[in-house]
Formats: sequence, structure tokens, C-alpha cells
Amino acid sequence: MLAYVTKSIVGAVAVLLVMSFIVFGLQSIIPADPARAIAGPNAPPETVRAMRVQLGLNDPVVVQYGRFLLRLAHGDLGTSVRTRQPVTDDIRQFLPATLELGLASIALGVALAGVMAALQFLIPGSGGIRLTMVGVGSVPIFLSALLLAYFFWFRLEWFPGAGRLTFRDFTGPTGLNVIDGILVGRPEVSGDALLHMILPALALALPIGIAVGRSLNGALHEVMSQAYIRTARGKGLSETKVLLRHGLRNAATAPLSMLGLQVRLLFGNLLVVERIFGWPGLGLYTVQAFANADLPAVLGVAIVFGILYILVNTLIEIGQSMADPRINL
Repeated sequence: MLAYVTKSIVGAVAVLLVMSFIVFGLQSIIPADPARAIAGPNAPPETVRAMRVQLGLNDPVVVQYGRFLLRLAHGDLGTSVRTRQPVTDDIRQFLPATLELGLASIALGVALAGVMAALQFLIPGSGGIRLTMVGVGSVPIFLSALLLAYFFWFRLEWFPGAGRLTFRDFTGPTGLNVIDGILVGRPEVSGDALLHMILPALALALPIGIAVGRSLNGALHEVMSQAYIRTARGKGLSETKVLLRHGLRNAATAPLSMLGLQVRLLFGNLLVVERIFGWPGLGLYTVQAFANADLPAVLGVAIVFGILYILVNTLIEIGQSMADPRINL
């Protein structure tokens, strides 16, 4: 395990360095001038030139990248062009909202995958379920989010469709409103946070549930035809017990791999969903940073998302090893 953790850390550092260089290099080809964005659209050319010198934008890209790595080693991601605050402070402010929404969508997606796979396996002639899964999975994320907002917020008014919380003055110790409401003894805050989270979490969970559910269904059909499954059935166990005790664990490897791929797509989908539902997280922060040519903010968020993705995939690999002892870390 120690060798695996060491190898994962070294690999993560290498991946983050490559990713940071690629994202950092984009500033040399993107037709956007951070100096102009800071100085303002009506600033004279002399002010813009002075700002470029102050920011070091006239230096070679290699020099700028080396300076960025030096700041990064000290935990400094630079200053946001849009908010005029350190990017680290901005990320610390918006990260809890994204973590809360991301974790909720992954949990909901896994639950949907389990339900859909179980229904397909236990119900004979479940072609309609498969057809529905394919249809829902073919809908682009922005369209499914807009449809959910239109029907369940605008038309039916069942759920709120914007923001995280109705209680504007509430601040919790962790920034995760559902947990903070429980910690401070205010269950109404947790309930309100869950209501605000349902629509964006469902929009993010649908592609996860469809992809992982189809992978799990295929793996279950292969596993349930093995000899040890026939032995379990011969002992008189019901089909549900055979599925839960012997089928799911042995079929978990492929769905966990698919879950890792879906987590990667989740980070991109967060930008769309948080923008549609006005969710004040890193996705909305990144969209606004793109609109204002805020390259330090974009680069900082990319590094944070890269770290989260590596962490999640490491946990998934450990989960695969626990589910199938034949997989050696």
C-alpha cells in the first residue's frame, strides 16, 4: 500500500505539472489581455503598458511559468483579474458549494445506477428500461438541466431553481449547508439546502446513473452466469439475496471504472449546471472568469479540479482492489 501511495503522489505531481503548463500556455494564444481587463476598457495605452510590466506579461512564457511554479510552491495562485482578490481565497470561498453539489450528484448517480441495473436484471423483458436509459443518456447536459428547471421550478414550482439557500444570513463552520444545518441544530436549513440541491444534482446525476447503470447491468449478466452463482441458488437463496450478496461485489470492477470516467466529465458539466441554476460554486466562478479573461482564476480552478480528479480516481482504484482481491494495487 505504501508503494502504491508513493507512486500515486509522484504521478499526481507529474500530471499536475503537465496540466498546469498546458493551461498556462493558453494565455499566449488566447486573444485576451489581462492588463486591459484590470486597467479597464477606457484606460489609455500608457496605463495598459505599465500594467503589463507590473504583471510581468512582457516576459517570455517560460519565465512567467517558472514564476508561477515558484508562487505555486508557496500556495499562491495569483490574483484574480475579476474579483481583485487572491485566487486561493476565491477557491476557498466557492469550493464548498461545488464539493457539496458534486458529492450529492455522485451519490445520487450511483443510487440511480443501482436501481436501473437491478430493475433490468430482475424484471424480464426490460427492453423499455434500456430504451429509456439510452434516450435519457443521449440528451445533452445543458438541455436536461434546462428541462428540469423549466418543468419542476418554473411550471410546477416543486423545487427552487436558483441559489443554494433561502436563509441569506446563514454561515456554517464547514461551508456545506446540509451538514452545517445539522451541526448548528437548525434542521430547517438542512432541508432548505437539500431542496435547492435536488434539481442541479439530478441534472449532474443522470449521465452518471445512465453510464454506470449500463456498465453494471452488463457486468451483472456476466457474473450471474458463473458457477458459484448457481451454487448459491442451489442453496435456496432468493434471487435478490444472490444479487446483493454475490453479484454486486463481483461485478463492481467495470462500473467503478466507468464511475471514474464520469467523474472527469462531471467537472466539465459543473460549469454548465452551476451557470444554469445560479449555483455559487467553482463552476460558475470559472464561467465568469472566462468571460473576463481571468486567466489566473481559470488556471487555479483547473489545478484544483485536477487534484480532486486524481484523488477520486485513487479512491476508486482502492475500491476496485477491495471488491476484487485479484486486482493488485
